[in-house]
Amino acid sequence: MIRTLGLIELNSIARGYVTADAMIKAADVDLLKAHSICPGKFIVMVKGDTGAVKASVEAGLETGRECVVDQLILPNLHRDIIPAITGTTMIVTKDSLGALEFFSVASAIVAADAAVKAADVTLIELRLGFAIGGKAFITLTGDVSAVESAVEAGAETARESGLLVQKVVIPRPHAGLMKMLL
Repeated sequence: MIRTLGLIELNSIARGYVTADAMIKAADVDLLKAHSICPGKFIVMVKGDTGAVKASVEAGLETGRECVVDQLILPNLHRDIIPAITGTTMIVTKDSLGALEFFSVASAIVAADAAVKAADVTLIELRLGFAIGGKAFITLTGDVSAVESAVEAGAETARESGLLVQKVVIPRPHAGLMKMLL
């Protein structure tokens, strides 16, 4: 079971590789992602026990220094987050669709975790900056009131930082749109 997720987002691909290496050498963590995202940024994502993830991220911050754009350590990660990132979520179409868009990968992950903890919804996807200009977005489904609550909870996590781009709830989305998402 994944207990804690750690992430560093950098504005240098070369420094990203060095940072990834330092992070996985620093502690007993599993490397989930280490790759470039748009526009010329790089993310390193690790999972493991809280202490190990903290040590890994600290090593990454020290190595990444001035190239670090954002970072997070998210303990008690909701079980739906990793399947939403990897595209392995089993979806049962519900009667509404919610979407949240962010300027950073870390802010989207924190928002997704808050959203699924706030209401009975299913994450469809958590897209992390690849081929979307470095932004990140979340799509989720459920009953209308649950999706409204989840979207609001997710949006609240990024409001003060200014990293929320947009949030929407679509009651009864067209079947063609849902088919494209699932």
